[in-house]
This record gives sequence, C-alpha cells and structure tokens, in this order.
Amino acid sequence: MDAAFRASGLVPPPLAATRQIVGLSLYEAMQVLLPTADEPAHRKLAQDYKSAFDDLRQTDRLDPEPLFEGIADVLATLIDRGWRLGVATGKSDRGLARVLASHGIADRFVTLQTADRHPSKPDPSMLIAAMDEAGVPAQDSAMIGDTSFDMAMARAAGCRAIGVAWGYHGVADLAAAGADVVATHASELPGMLA
Repeated sequence: MDAAFRASGLVPPPLAATRQIVGLSLYEAMQVLLPTADEPAHRKLAQDYKSAFDDLRQTDRLDPEPLFEGIADVLATLIDRGWRLGVATGKSDRGLARVLASHGIADRFVTLQTADRHPSKPDPSMLIAAMDEAGVPAQDSAMIGDTSFDMAMARAAGCRAIGVAWGYHGVADLAAAGADVVATHASELPGMLA
C-alpha cells in the first residue's frame, strides 16, 4: 500500500487504516483510504498496488500467506462431516489460486468466488454465487470471516455469519456488522456449525 500511494506522490495511510480495508476489493479500498480523491485517482492507486504486489512476488520478497493455526484440521473435520466448502474473497482469481496451491488445499473447495467476478464485499453477489454453485440454500449455509465486510455480506445473503477474532477487525466490529457468534480459535468452528 505504501508503494501505491508513493507512486502517486501521496503520503501512505497508517498501517491500522490499511488493515481495516482488508476484505474489500482494491478500488473500494482506495475509496475508503482516500475518500477525497476522484475515480481516476482511485483506479490508479488500485493499479499501482497490483504492480507493487507483482514486483514483490517477482523478487521473492513476498512472504507466503500462512494458514491460521488449526485451519487445516478444521477443513478436514468439516469435509468429514459432509460440509461443502467454498471461498468468497476479495482476492483476485490469481491470488486465491496461489494461496490454495501453496497449501495444497484447492481440492477442498467446491466453489471459488473472487473480486475478479463480483462486486466488492459487503455486496452479497459472491456469496450467493458460492451457495448456488455448491447447491446449498442460504438457511443451510454459513459465512466464516474475519472482517465486518464478511459479516455484512452474510447478512445480505441471508445465511449465518460466523466471525473469527484473529483477523484485523475486532470482536465488537464483527458483532456490530451482524456476526451471530465469534470464534476465538479455529478449533471452535466445527462446534459452532453443528
């Protein structure tokens, strides 16, 4: 984010502000971070962010994204219990594919919905598409997420909203956005879905 803002001669936002936009699509994130700018400026910032991210990836300065502690076990448990898993993310198709491949978990998901094909969260489009592709109605679905945007998207799509406390949005923010419950550790998730 710092590189994107500097490319436009702007002072980068504080780290706390950048963390609060995690989950939004890039253009919408730039609108939040720089609300006084116009559309061309937001588009340029989004493109500069992509370029900076690609530069990091090309030079191997980009740290691999780890799975949160216990998530691999939770995925296995949920699949064993018959859950059909999907992803609804603000990441691009390429970014999501990279993360799933690096952890060898792409085959665990029956649907992958990204910001490349949907409006930004909290618009429910990607979650509705995920439920449709998985063949599961909203009343039998749950969105597990770490941002208030995830909780608002779940509410808009008519499914359960399960927050996780290990992301950048606090428990109070998740609850205010509509979380039914908030897990403090991954091991709590299977019980919350029972």
